[in-house]
Amino acid sequence: MAELQPIIIKKIVKKGHAHHGGAWKLAYADFVTAMMAFFLLMWLLGATNEKTRKGIAEYFQDPYKASMIDKGQVPSIDEIKPTEMDPQAEKIQAMKDLQQLEELKEKIQEMINENPELSEFKEQIKLEITQEGLRIQIIDNKNMPMFKLASSETEPEIRVILRALAPDINKLPNRITINGHTDGRPYPPNRKGYSNWELSSDRANAARHELNTGGLDESKVLRITGLADSVAYNPNDFMDPMNRRISIIVMNKKTEKAVLESAGNNSIEPSNVSEPAASELPTATVTDNAVPALPTTQLAQPAASNENPSAPTSETSSTHSK
Repeated sequence: MAELQPIIIKKIVKKGHAHHGGAWKLAYADFVTAMMAFFLLMWLLGATNEKTRKGIAEYFQDPYKASMIDKGQVPSIDEIKPTEMDPQAEKIQAMKDLQQLEELKEKIQEMINENPELSEFKEQIKLEITQEGLRIQIIDNKNMPMFKLASSETEPEIRVILRALAPDINKLPNRITINGHTDGRPYPPNRKGYSNWELSSDRANAARHELNTGGLDESKVLRITGLADSVAYNPNDFMDPMNRRISIIVMNKKTEKAVLESAGNNSIEPSNVSEPAASELPTATVTDNAVPALPTTQLAQPAASNENPSAPTSETSSTHSK
């Protein structure tokens, strides 16, 4: 009898697959969230105007402005009236003004160094950042005066300087004041009723005319002041030719606000402000140093006159180099 082969029974036990975890779910959720954000962005871009988009961008750049939201729109600093600014907003505006004026100062200095027509006058053009803004002074030289003797008629040199400065000053929204100065020599007595006060004021107005000719918007000029010899560049020598100068102040917003308030504006809309009488015009606020207010201040209106700013021709004397 043949041997029986043993019967072998093989049992295969199937084991379940190992647990893969939920990592894929997280990746999928991230993908869906990104797609939702993308389509939300597309919807916002299509459903909003340029002003609203600018407001949203400013909100993410500076969350502080959320307190200024008005009907879903975030106003920029330039759109806020001075009376609505709190100390923090004023500080931001002051920093912005300072940065713009520093850039303007550097640009003008670079232009003076690179422009052959201006480089020869670089010793007569003084740039300085003050509490009021950027002060640009154009001073006389003994051998190179900026005005005719005892007259407000400009020399070619100052025309070149002012017309070169005008385009760069005009690029900023800041308004300016122009101050005229003379030396300590008394005006010739043959002109009754005309003194260094009128002469300095007329020279400041002549400088305004040259700036406008060079491209400065007439509405940028806020005030023209004649200071005679009351604020000497060289207080140790009132006869020094350097005392004869034109000073242009590119004002920061704080100074501009103060000038408007001194004129009785008080940040009221122009349409609601009546034009002040001559006796109510503001007195001069001297930018060089603190001296009493002076009476020969002219407050420029937005629509300035195009008349010749030069004073009537006077009988000049070679002994008087005003």
